[in-house]
Amino acid sequence: MTKNNKTLIIAEAGVNHNGSVEIARQLCLEAKNAGADIVKFQTWITEKIITRDVRQADYQIENTGSNQSQFDMLKSLELSFDQFREIKAYCDEIGILFSSTADETDSLDFLVDVGVPFIKIGSGDLGNIPFLTYCGSKGLPVIMSTGMGTLSDVEISLNALRRGGANDITLLHCTTNYPCPFDQVNLKAMNTLRTAFGLPVGYSDHTQGTEVPVAAVALGATVIEKHFTLDKTMQGPDHIASTEPSEFRKMVDSIRNIETALGTGLKLPTASEAEISKVVLKRIVAGRNIPAGKVIDKSDICIKRSSSGLPANAWNIILGTKAIRDYAVDEGIEI
Repeated sequence: MTKNNKTLIIAEAGVNHNGSVEIARQLCLEAKNAGADIVKFQTWITEKIITRDVRQADYQIENTGSNQSQFDMLKSLELSFDQFREIKAYCDEIGILFSSTADETDSLDFLVDVGVPFIKIGSGDLGNIPFLTYCGSKGLPVIMSTGMGTLSDVEISLNALRRGGANDITLLHCTTNYPCPFDQVNLKAMNTLRTAFGLPVGYSDHTQGTEVPVAAVALGATVIEKHFTLDKTMQGPDHIASTEPSEFRKMVDSIRNIETALGTGLKLPTASEAEISKVVLKRIVAGRNIPAGKVIDKSDICIKRSSSGLPANAWNIILGTKAIRDYAVDEGIEI
């Protein structure tokens, strides 16, 4: 799932196109310029995913200032399959991968047919056994968000995916709140998912700012998904919890720096440290003139920064040995 063993970074454009293909195209271009590996949307047929009487979530009402039903809100943001084909073609043209979260089987079939690199399952379908089993039958890698769920919910969902045939699954920890306060992130739960299920994990971020996804990479996230908008002040349910292009670029650069900084895990001096150690590392030197053949005791030697002599950790090895030659004060001791 990762690209060259680097964190897969997804610009979650979601519904921030506001129902406009032109805005969606702009989101694709800005996501590419900001360093995203993938730009991702959400694809659904409103009548197939929601009844007409469901109210908006509190965050949606707060973020939109509207009391319309969820059905009406989603209908206003729905793009057709033909419109998504146009967006996919544009992504191919500018050189960024296109993906989208399907919310029902018709949309899933369309996205698989159009050529998405993986199936993304949103938190709202955690536990949706028939849909998850169908997702698993498609033979593509799966990335599943786990917001609003318990470990038991995740296990049930994984079992459904595997019954369908899925065997390449990544779990994303997330908190379904837009924006998500820091005290509700619970980032350590990402590692709990990895330990519990032995699968690659990542993080879908809804916080404001970029420090939490960067921290997630330091903790081992293989995928980062971050909401992306052209302008946080635009009208819509998710813009306020999204990053603008310059902020997203800052996040990408920080993630790539952290990946480099994580290194191999081997505790060895770097090439630059080996050079610096020649003038900084403390070594054993003569504390006074020592004649050849003298049995060295602690009054004969001391430890100082020096360009010659054995390292300080050889102190106990040197004591009790005979000087192999005459040493002047501050000369490095050898064996």
